[in-house]
Amino acid sequence: MITFEGLEENFTFMVAEVERQVRATLNFLESPSHSLYDHIVGRDDYIDNLKTVIENKCYGHFHESEAGRGLDKAKGNRVRAIQVMCVNLERLADFCVNVVQQTNYLTDHAFLSSYAYREMFTEIEACIARVLPAFQQGDISGALSVCRAEYCLDRMYKVGFDRIMGELRTGKNVQNLITVLFIFRYLERIGDALLNVGEALIFSILGERIKIEQFEALQQTLTKTGFSGGLTSVDFKAIWGTRSGCRIGKVDSRREGASAGVDPLGSIYKEGALKKILAEKAGLELWAKTYPGLVAGVFGFHEEGDKASLLVEFLSGCNLDEVLLTAGEDVLQNALFIMTQTVQDIWETTRRGDPVPAAFMAQVASRLDAVLQIHPSFRRSEKDICGTVAPSTDALLDICAGIEKDLAAPFSVLTHGDFNVNNLVYNHQTQRLHYLDVHRSRPADYVQDVSVFLVSNYRMPVFETHLRGRIHWIMAEFLAFARTFAAEAGDATFEARMALAIARSLFTSTRFELNPAFSRGMCQRAHYLMERMAEHQGQPWQDFRLPERVLFS
Repeated sequence: MITFEGLEENFTFMVAEVERQVRATLNFLESPSHSLYDHIVGRDDYIDNLKTVIENKCYGHFHESEAGRGLDKAKGNRVRAIQVMCVNLERLADFCVNVVQQTNYLTDHAFLSSYAYREMFTEIEACIARVLPAFQQGDISGALSVCRAEYCLDRMYKVGFDRIMGELRTGKNVQNLITVLFIFRYLERIGDALLNVGEALIFSILGERIKIEQFEALQQTLTKTGFSGGLTSVDFKAIWGTRSGCRIGKVDSRREGASAGVDPLGSIYKEGALKKILAEKAGLELWAKTYPGLVAGVFGFHEEGDKASLLVEFLSGCNLDEVLLTAGEDVLQNALFIMTQTVQDIWETTRRGDPVPAAFMAQVASRLDAVLQIHPSFRRSEKDICGTVAPSTDALLDICAGIEKDLAAPFSVLTHGDFNVNNLVYNHQTQRLHYLDVHRSRPADYVQDVSVFLVSNYRMPVFETHLRGRIHWIMAEFLAFARTFAAEAGDATFEARMALAIARSLFTSTRFELNPAFSRGMCQRAHYLMERMAEHQGQPWQDFRLPERVLFS
């Protein structure tokens, strides 16, 4: 299979996310809830941004081709096909949002149950499931079957349309009937999007277009959804790195209306769902009061409907992962020193004596479906190996969830909440550390931040011996630092909570990793840690020791 620097991985994630959106929409129609409604509407921003990332990666390949580092025709066709498919998959996800929003107009949700929308969802899900195999295997019959979904959905829509029109003539339940008709219409439009996906699949395989007039209409759609002008400055890498569902861009300070206090080097503009932007703003303001200079200052905030935008200070420096992989040894050692001193100061100044319950297994449970969608085999069944029983994944999660009830942290500190190595900025000139993406910041168990930092280093796709050595070094140093802090603070269950926290981070991170061997290794290490915890039950938890070889072998 031809690969293009993560482009096809991003496309795989796009298909998986849209598949989840379709399934969630059906679940909502079957059993509506406010939380599921908010999840479907909120996840649409992430899908939109993932589509944009993929689009610009595609454009980047063609720019390289023009510069003489070219793509041959077959590769170019595949890049073009990915772009077309992602645009239409994003449209499909938009239609799912339209469907759930239409239910607000039903006076009785049960009214919908007598109409055959389930068959349409069955066809849609089966069609989406055929997209990746057809693309990866160059299966023309699979591509044609994707195209045929449009015909099937049109036929189902016509049956529903005729029935509804007949019932409308009675003059009863007019509002509900019109609402159901709109829902069916959006499902029929999903068929149109799938037809475009199927045609793109055929184009990627044969290098020839079918239905030229439809392809030209698609090109017009792409033009309307393309980026030009000021959006060329958007940092698409940051969007993918944070998976935040927000658009992030560098804004030149010379723009019209710039505030007098804005850094002349520029500022950062972040736009997205109101809830996420408010959380980011609250996190920035919390850190500004607690630890001035650690995070970007807020220059402006604007709220409109369910969207909001934030203009914040641009922080100079390098992400810590860049320092780790490219800087000299002296700079790296100094960066680690600054980081640990800053983190220790934060932990000591924000430490509060109230115990904090551990909730690492609950985090695994909340992300388990996403993990299994990418890696269905990661839910292990119970196994008997020469008379020794290896518990199932679900059993281990239940056992460890019970253990957590007795493993509350003895105190809380103000945590970052997503202490990834790429969410830390080191400025060598000012000798300062800065935090990015602080929308999850809250008083919590510091073990959460420690485990996220360790696993974010562990899962870096870097395998050169000397670079892997540097990664292991910073992990070992930070773990030693955290252990020292725990000992001085009298935290007797640090090692046990670290095992659960690292198990959580390893297991849930597999949903972002498509390398089969690497992701399976992470899954197995997570199970190993949970097994060690299960075996230690009944013994004092202060005697437990983290088997740290899971991170260094």
